[in-house]
Amino acid sequence: MRELEYPFNAEEIIKKKKAYKKQLLAENGAKCVEKKIAILGGQTTQNIKLILELFLLNQGIKPVFYESEYNMYYEDGMFPNPALEEFAPDLIYVCTCIRNISVFPQMSDDRDAVEMKKKQVVDHFAGLWDSLREKYHCPIIQNNFEYPFFRLMGNKDASDFHGRVNFVTRINCDFYEYAQTHNDFHICDVNYISSSYGLEKWSAPYYWHMYKYSAAVPAIPYLSFNVANIIKSIYGKNKKAFNLDLDNTLWGGIIGDDGADNIEIGQETPLAQTYSEFQEYVRLHKQLGILLTVNSKNDEANALSGFERPDSVLKRDDFVSFKANWNPKSMNLSETASEMTLLPESFVFVDDNPAERAIIEGEYPGAGIPQINGAEHYIQTIDKSGFFEVTNFSKDDLKRNEMYLQNAQRQQMQSRFSNYEDYLRSLEMKGEIQSFSPVYMSRIAQLTNKSNQFNLTTRRYSQSEIEEVAQDPGRITLYGKLQDKFGDNGVVSIVIGRIDGENKDELHIELWLMSCRVLKRNMEFAMMDVLVEKAAAAGIRKLVGYYYPTAKNAMVKEFYAMQGFEKTSGDEAGNTVWEFVIPADYINKQNVISVN
Repeated sequence: MRELEYPFNAEEIIKKKKAYKKQLLAENGAKCVEKKIAILGGQTTQNIKLILELFLLNQGIKPVFYESEYNMYYEDGMFPNPALEEFAPDLIYVCTCIRNISVFPQMSDDRDAVEMKKKQVVDHFAGLWDSLREKYHCPIIQNNFEYPFFRLMGNKDASDFHGRVNFVTRINCDFYEYAQTHNDFHICDVNYISSSYGLEKWSAPYYWHMYKYSAAVPAIPYLSFNVANIIKSIYGKNKKAFNLDLDNTLWGGIIGDDGADNIEIGQETPLAQTYSEFQEYVRLHKQLGILLTVNSKNDEANALSGFERPDSVLKRDDFVSFKANWNPKSMNLSETASEMTLLPESFVFVDDNPAERAIIEGEYPGAGIPQINGAEHYIQTIDKSGFFEVTNFSKDDLKRNEMYLQNAQRQQMQSRFSNYEDYLRSLEMKGEIQSFSPVYMSRIAQLTNKSNQFNLTTRRYSQSEIEEVAQDPGRITLYGKLQDKFGDNGVVSIVIGRIDGENKDELHIELWLMSCRVLKRNMEFAMMDVLVEKAAAAGIRKLVGYYYPTAKNAMVKEFYAMQGFEKTSGDEAGNTVWEFVIPADYINKQNVISVN
């Protein structure tokens, strides 16, 4: 829904929240994944919850809420709470504010006394987080603290240890330290959000004293939007790639008319500097593993000449796909997505032309389409849209652009072979398939939340849940890594099976997924071979597989049939159950990957 994408009209959202919810449920409700979210508030949270629901529905997440009574966040999370325990949250949001800080420095305090007060505040919250982690084993989102709306010492409030600004800053830093040392713990940066909104308007005392809202009611959509961005990132709803126009988007002017020498880029004019800054901003996303692609109506030679300028920040090699032609941009986007084994909705389409944006929106309503207007606003509009919110970052993310470029090399090499098996052998593939290992927990959790197409059950796991599964003696787990002579693809496949049956001789496969970037390389058969080996060693007689159809995973509808399973049941919705009785003389299904 366009009304819920940045930049949005906050007052309209508040005014029309019921109508928006009704529309979202009618359009998306059946396709949404349901998540149970507990909001533990140190302030009134009713409107925060209602607006958060809208943003989550817009991201394909249908929330079911538990909401604590006013200012009972600590009691609800710290002490026995049958209602919350029965609710069994998938995620907990601790919605506190500066007014929940119980002690502040006094001018008569010495440094040790102030340090003890800071420790008292931090320990209060850290104890709560530890209790929640131990009881509920789910991701936690915690607000940091906004700055006070007054400064007793003026500017010195920031530098003197007696100052409240200084005190809040140091508490926030301790919160960040906890976040860096604890998985599945995320900070909602209210300190930044309130500053961006305008602290004086954000912290207007009227709303606290009248309604016990720490954020002014008109500011609530901005808070809820940021919380929703964290949640959708946790559950794999982030975008994965830029699809970028060129003329008046990555540089000023029309290169086909003006020539490469006359486009606006570099440091010669203020406008040129603006486009250079935007190119640098786009290029920085490669560090996050975001893929860069071009989609331009241009002659390719003209388009390339813009990146050959010595003052162009971006170069041709920064892009994993480059489509400069006169085809419809919707066609280019579709082809780019297909070549990269991604869905069109994984892309953020950046184009200064409203007509082109409207076409893409009509063809691919799930794609990110920022409403950019004026080069000086490009960065802020895209940045605040939260397309690439980071909640989990692995070493594989650092190498993603390189991996996709290596895939292009593999495709070029494939064209030289008439026999596909000869091509696979020429790749000199090596697989590492083992039980879940601590070193890969972050990547494994990330894959469970990002993989949609080659995913039999599309179950999602937090890192805490993955760590629990790995320790469960009643489960068999496998991760698969694949490398070849072009490079290392990292962890690309995951299997989780639960031991069951009267004699504990059945393995029910709860999750089987694979990254689409290694499709058609026999990795799924290598995983099957090792799974059978591990299961047989554990006394398992039968594998039971499940396929639950979604709008995105039709490609694996017959996956189990390919592996030799027999379908035992199915329903009208397309859900199917499959069984594989492990034979004593099982023969490996692949011989082109050297495993382990």
